[in-house]
Amino acid sequence: MDNFKHHCEAFIEYLQIEKNASPYTIKYYRSDLELFFGFLNQEGIQSLNNVEQREIRLFLTMLYDQQLSRKSVSRKISSLRSFYKFLERERSIETNPFIHIYLPKTSKPVPGFLYMEELEKLFDVNDMTKPAGQRDQAILEVLYGTGIRVSECQGMRLEDIDFSIGTIFVKGKGRKERYVPFGRFAEIALETYINEGRVKLLHKSDSSSDSVFLNARGKPLTARGIRTILNKIVERAALTVHVHPHKLRHTFATHMLNEGADLRTVQELLGHESLSSTQIYTHVTKDHLRDVYMKSHPRAND
Repeated sequence: MDNFKHHCEAFIEYLQIEKNASPYTIKYYRSDLELFFGFLNQEGIQSLNNVEQREIRLFLTMLYDQQLSRKSVSRKISSLRSFYKFLERERSIETNPFIHIYLPKTSKPVPGFLYMEELEKLFDVNDMTKPAGQRDQAILEVLYGTGIRVSECQGMRLEDIDFSIGTIFVKGKGRKERYVPFGRFAEIALETYINEGRVKLLHKSDSSSDSVFLNARGKPLTARGIRTILNKIVERAALTVHVHPHKLRHTFATHMLNEGADLRTVQELLGHESLSSTQIYTHVTKDHLRDVYMKSHPRAND
C-alpha cells in the first residue's frame, strides 16, 4: 500500500488541528480508514490512485454483507469521503472515486421527551436539606433549563457561571464555545447548592476544586456519575419512563419550540453546528400541534 500510514496520520493531524475533532471522532475515523485499507489489501490494490467506483461498490457490498445498519454504513462512507477530500486538497490523488457515491438514507428516530407532569415529579423528589439533594436538584434544573449536554454539565467550572446576567459559559463539542442563559429555577438551585451543599461536599476532600458538581467525596463528578444520579432520581419519582441526560436536552428543545421559539434560536442554544440537527425536533412539535388541533378545533372530529 502506497504509504497508507503517512496519509492516515496526516489526515488525523488535519482533523485534530484544523477541525478540532474530539478524540471520540478521531477514534472512529481511524477505525473506518483501517477497515477500508484492509479491504483494499484483500483486493490486491496497492495504490490509492487505483481505487475506482467499482472497488467502492464492492466495499459497500462487504459492509452490507456484515449486516451493518444504514447508519453505520453511512458513517463509514462519510469518513472516507472526508479522507479523499483531504487527499484531493493535498494533491495526493488524481481523481476522487467517492465524488458520485451517495450516503444511504437513514431514518432519523424522533427524539423522546418528557411531559411537564413527568418533569414535575422529578423536581419534587430531591431532599433539599441535604448536600446531595441540593446538588441533584441543581443538575436537574441546569440540564432541563439550558439544554446543555451531560459532558458540558460535567465540565462546568464556578467561573463559568455569571449570576449577574444569568448565563453559563459552555465548552461544547469540537472545542466550540457558547453562552447559554438560565432561568430563575436554575438560578435558585445553583445558588443554594454552591453556597450550601457544595461547601459541605468540598470539606470531604483533601484538595480544592473549581468543578461545579462534586461527588460524595468532594471530587469532581464524572459524566457517568451524573447519569447515575438521574437514574436514582427517576427511581425515587417512580417514573416508568427511561430518563437519560440527553432526554432532558430533547425535552428542553421540544418545549422551547412548542412555546414558540424559532429554530435558529434553539440551534444556537443547543450548540448545533447545522440547522438540520435541530430540525428533527420539528417532528415532535408537529405531532404536538396536530394533537392540540384535534382536541381543540370544533370541526376536527365528528
